[in-house]
Amino acid sequence: MIQIQDLNKSFQGLQVLKGVSITIEDREIYGIIGQSGAGKSTLLRCVNGLESCDSGKIVINGTPVDVKDKTSLRNLQRRMGMIFQNFNLLERLDVYDNIALPMKFWGMKTNTPESKEKIMGLIRLVGLEDKVHSRPRELSGGQKQRVAIARALVLDPQFLLCDEATSALDPEITKGILALLQRINEEMGITVIVVTHQMEVVKQICCRVAFLSNGRVLSEGRPEEMFIHPEFPEIKSFLREGSELLPDTGVNIQLFFTGEGSEDPVVTQMARELNKDFSICWAKLEDFRDKVYGSLVLNVEEEDRDRVLEFLTRTKVQWEVLD
Repeated sequence: MIQIQDLNKSFQGLQVLKGVSITIEDREIYGIIGQSGAGKSTLLRCVNGLESCDSGKIVINGTPVDVKDKTSLRNLQRRMGMIFQNFNLLERLDVYDNIALPMKFWGMKTNTPESKEKIMGLIRLVGLEDKVHSRPRELSGGQKQRVAIARALVLDPQFLLCDEATSALDPEITKGILALLQRINEEMGITVIVVTHQMEVVKQICCRVAFLSNGRVLSEGRPEEMFIHPEFPEIKSFLREGSELLPDTGVNIQLFFTGEGSEDPVVTQMARELNKDFSICWAKLEDFRDKVYGSLVLNVEEEDRDRVLEFLTRTKVQWEVLD
């Protein structure tokens, strides 16, 4: 649905985006992740037309977008809902009027029975029926973000763009907001693009993710594959995982479980077949969209190394010998 092709963007001579190319599928929840300063928010602002790019193309449903053309930009922004980290609600308006605000900006009537029912339907969707006439100062952070989500949906967008939408919220409230975004994606068929530095966000809802580093797409794919078995030092550094307390004798072998067969009792089967006991000296299991994936480190004797690696290769388990 969205194709970003060789996008470049600079600010005052500093190149922030360097040849970024990404394809986002229809009805997908797509994550853009990376360290602060990687170019994530700039990329999102180019997608929604708040920033123009120096070169490259953004193509939506096969049609290139020209953000310098006012009509093209207006049509683009009508199709995109935006959710920000700081909510951007107007204090003088209550929940109902904050949600209705985009309709007023676009010259639509908000007092018709159809408009009232639409707004109230969104209020029910985000679970704020008892807060219809509350002002933002009377709401919690999670409730404010729910208002912002409802406001982003009021114009029936095809895409929902979330710029660090949960970074100001505590973990439990974040979980509820992510469940709401998942429901919107599944029930309303809206494509969701999430910019975040929070791994929990990516693990819970994203189908695919792009990891940005220094303005480039360093890696792209399923989050469980990218983060359980990271290829690049930048991703390993971002995750800050692993153990420095591994045994300094024998051979340490890390096993990765990220797909088919990840629930098989591989270590038990290997111990029985090879008639050997192995020490598990480090392990990590994580929940990715209600499926558990992870990795563990086995310590084996040097004389058993080749037999163990042959077994793992034969049973199609991903592995890596650690230095």
